[in-house]
Amino acid sequence: MSGGCEGHGVPFDDWDDRDGRGGWDDRGDPGDGDDRDGDGTGEETDDASGTGVLEAELRQAAAILDPVPAELRRIAVEAYALHDLDARLAELAFDSLQDASPVRGADDTPRMLTFRAGEVTVDVEVTEQGLIGQVLPPRPARIEVLGGPHAVAALTADDRGRFTGDTPPAGPFALRLRTGGEVIVTEWLRV
Repeated sequence: MSGGCEGHGVPFDDWDDRDGRGGWDDRGDPGDGDDRDGDGTGEETDDASGTGVLEAELRQAAAILDPVPAELRRIAVEAYALHDLDARLAELAFDSLQDASPVRGADDTPRMLTFRAGEVTVDVEVTEQGLIGQVLPPRPARIEVLGGPHAVAALTADDRGRFTGDTPPAGPFALRLRTGGEVIVTEWLRV
C-alpha cells in the first residue's frame, strides 16, 4: 500500500513496522509499539539508555557526513597532551590585532598581547625577531614557548620579570610559566 495516512501526513511506505508491533497509539498518533518503559503508552521516555542510543547514532552519522579532519584531530590530541591539571589558565585580556585601532601604513607593527591569571599579568610583544615580555608583578620565572606537544623554546624571566626570545613562534603557540610552585599557562593563539 502506498500513500499517506489522512490527517497525519505519514506515508505508509516510511512506517517502520519491522517488529510487527507498529500501530497507532491511543491519541491517534503513529507509534512504533515500543513500550520499553512499561507505562502502557507505547512511547519510550527519555531515559539514560534511550539518550545514549540516540547520541551514539548521531555521533555515527556525524562521523560519516562531516568527519573530523585528521590534522585537527592531531592538534587536539597534542593540545590535550600538553594540559597541566595544576596550571592556572592565563586568559587573553588584550590583543592588538583585535583591540587596537589600525594605523595607516603600519603593516609590520609588533603584536601586543596581555594575559591575566588572578594577580599575575603577562605582557608579550611578538615581532619578526622573536618575543619580548614581562611578568607582573615582577618575579623570576622559567617560561616555555609551546608550539605543539613539546616546548619550542625555553626562556628565563629575570628578577624584574623581563624575558626575551630570539625566535618568533610559528603557528599556534602558548606560554607556560613556572614561578616557584605556581604554574600558569596562557591561552593558545595563532600568530
